[in-house]
Amino acid sequence: MEEKILQTKKNGMTMLLLTLLGYVAAVVVGGIGFVMLYTTFLGFIPLAIAVIYAIIGIFLLAGLKVLKPEEALVLTLFGDYIGTLKGEGFYWVNPFCTAVNPAAGTVLSQSGDVQQRPVVQADREKDGKKISLKVMTLNNSRQKINDCLGNPVEIGIAVIWRVTDTAKAVFNVDNYKEYLSLQCDSALRNVVRIYPYDVAPNVDTTGDGVADEGSLRGSSEVVAKRIQDEIQKNVTAAGIEIIEARITYLAYAPEIAAVMLQRQQASAIIDARKMIVDGAVGMVEMALDRLSENKVVELDDERKAAMVSNLLVVLCGNRDAQPIVNSGSLY
Repeated sequence: MEEKILQTKKNGMTMLLLTLLGYVAAVVVGGIGFVMLYTTFLGFIPLAIAVIYAIIGIFLLAGLKVLKPEEALVLTLFGDYIGTLKGEGFYWVNPFCTAVNPAAGTVLSQSGDVQQRPVVQADREKDGKKISLKVMTLNNSRQKINDCLGNPVEIGIAVIWRVTDTAKAVFNVDNYKEYLSLQCDSALRNVVRIYPYDVAPNVDTTGDGVADEGSLRGSSEVVAKRIQDEIQKNVTAAGIEIIEARITYLAYAPEIAAVMLQRQQASAIIDARKMIVDGAVGMVEMALDRLSENKVVELDDERKAAMVSNLLVVLCGNRDAQPIVNSGSLY
């Protein structure tokens, strides 16, 4: 179903004044009829006219609609979609038209829908038939999902979205807010299962058959973009535009977080040890070369091996060296 914009003039104030003037006239006519009843039965005629107009005026007032900026009303007449009212202003429409918004009472964890004070909440319910065209932020709850290696991770996303086609949002899906929330969860699971939490060997995240270095932690921008595209593909039929998707929380699940932390610490220790050993070997080579060039002392292979061993122990040890001074002969 395609959206039809109603080109209705902002004549709400005019109709309100005319209706109120009609009520004043009805009161005057009703008063005249009441006075005439004392002299003739014809006084029932103006009195009946006043009562009939009082009933009609209620229907006329029901046709008054007020729209604030970035709001819309989807109107139906006896079940038929007649169009969408957009643009801030004071309008008067057919009083038999009904505003439709199946998501009016839906409260999600997102901007504009969070529970607030009772007075503000009452105002929101009163305007519930209006569809907001503002940019909204949906912050779904964190989900526990297994990555491509089977490790459970907890991840949360924030999705920035807005309604672009009110007719599709109202009539193509049962509840466009719940539909969006469900599609966000589904898209998040589909994308996260493609990536490892951290860079892993022999993992293809792009689908081209070649292993790459994609990961949830290191490729968050790419992952967020894929999540956005996945959601957009599913919610286009509901008249919703996904402006942006961002990962707001990412961590290993509690049951494996401690083990993964130990693994990361072990990896960091190994990397640090490699760096220390590389530096120590370079320093030993430099010391031997300097001793040989300056002819400070002549060392045979056995003494060089002992010196190398001692230097590596000192340079690679975790504690300060405690040397033993030999005051005797070298041999």
